[in-house]
Amino acid sequence: MRRFKGGVRQIKKTSSPSGLSVSSRANRAKVLLLVSKILFFLVLAGILGGALLFAWYAKDLPRPDKIVRQEGFSTRIYDRNGEVLYDVFADQKRTPVSLDQIPLALQQATIAIEDKNFYDHQGFDLTGMLRAARNIFLYRKLQGGSTLTQQLVKNVLLTQKRVLSRKIKEFVLAVQIESRYSKDEILQMYLNEAPYGGTAWGVGAASEKYFGKDTSELELIECAVLAGLTQSPTHYSPFGSNPDAYIDRTKVVLRRMRESGYFSKEEEMALVEQLPDVKFSDNQTKFKAPHFVMYVKSLLEEKYGQRMVEQGGLRVHTTLDYKLQEKAQEVVATEIEKVESLQITNGSAVVLEPTTGEILAMIGSKDYFADDIDGQFNVAALGMRQPGSALKPFTYLTGLTQGYTASSLLYDVYTEFPQDGQPKPYGPKNYGGWGFRGPIQLRYALANSVNTTA
Repeated sequence: MRRFKGGVRQIKKTSSPSGLSVSSRANRAKVLLLVSKILFFLVLAGILGGALLFAWYAKDLPRPDKIVRQEGFSTRIYDRNGEVLYDVFADQKRTPVSLDQIPLALQQATIAIEDKNFYDHQGFDLTGMLRAARNIFLYRKLQGGSTLTQQLVKNVLLTQKRVLSRKIKEFVLAVQIESRYSKDEILQMYLNEAPYGGTAWGVGAASEKYFGKDTSELELIECAVLAGLTQSPTHYSPFGSNPDAYIDRTKVVLRRMRESGYFSKEEEMALVEQLPDVKFSDNQTKFKAPHFVMYVKSLLEEKYGQRMVEQGGLRVHTTLDYKLQEKAQEVVATEIEKVESLQITNGSAVVLEPTTGEILAMIGSKDYFADDIDGQFNVAALGMRQPGSALKPFTYLTGLTQGYTASSLLYDVYTEFPQDGQPKPYGPKNYGGWGFRGPIQLRYALANSVNTTA
């Protein structure tokens, strides 16, 4: 109220152009300031809390450089000509391959189906994480948001357990690894560590398992099949309970590759038509010269230890000649078949290079996989049998060096030989019920394996 000459005049409170009074604007400013302070402290608390959480989980993390595997690779045994005889591994078979040995199509297929933004992110894909969270909370649909780097961390450094603490550790390590290694190095490590079903880990072992060939020999359609397996190897495996499940999964891989610009729609359709005709290996573990490789494996373990043999990635080149080994195996089986009527059910053989002592062939039984004769027992190396007639050539050779000749006259007659510690002497007889021949030349005694003359 203000007084003027001539009376009293009523004055209204002033207002802002927006219609708010000065006091209202002041109150609003106070509220905004308070909200800003609260938000600031919440953000600060979130940053500090995140830093503390990061530090808490980081303190027990494995070193990022452990992502480069130094062990866990299968040991491979070769014959003298480079023929692969056997892969020795523990519970996971790995055959390391470099990125230049992995077809570009397999690299592209893996990125397209697993992590299309692989070359753009720094170890984590925020878009993928948000999409996974939306599908989990809104649609109750379990979906992973992990990048290839995060999957690599999980496969090598952490467990497969689905808990929040592991995801945080996975995130921390992925960021560290991205800052330490190039994208190509990370992709190579991932492709050597991804699970492809059963004991096959990495594309090297997977190529051999599913297609019986080296990774570098894979065709485009085969690359797409392998890329699709890692999501659920048991379900999509062509060797599983649903052998055609890989077809629909590979169609998804091919679509993602086309969407990423790797080929056209027409090329995609042409590849889809090939899917039912993809040729897989017979899924049989390669196991050549089984008695010999088990013999070699035992020698390796004795010298280097089981862990090194199963996980050290050794490359062992032996003296065995696999072609000769196959022929010797055939001969043993054939000869045993001829004498089965005499109750002879098993046989073995060893072929040596006499000037060096190298083992060229080793047959431990007529059939390694035969249960009725305990075929896996290596009679040649472990049988501890009496050498019998196998020693006769050495006996005669010794005689020849001491003055005997091929025409020397020997006597095949019953003879008793005293035995140390035994009350009765030993009187050898001849094989097959043959009697005694009397006077006989050395050459004939050797040729007929006569016992008494020897």
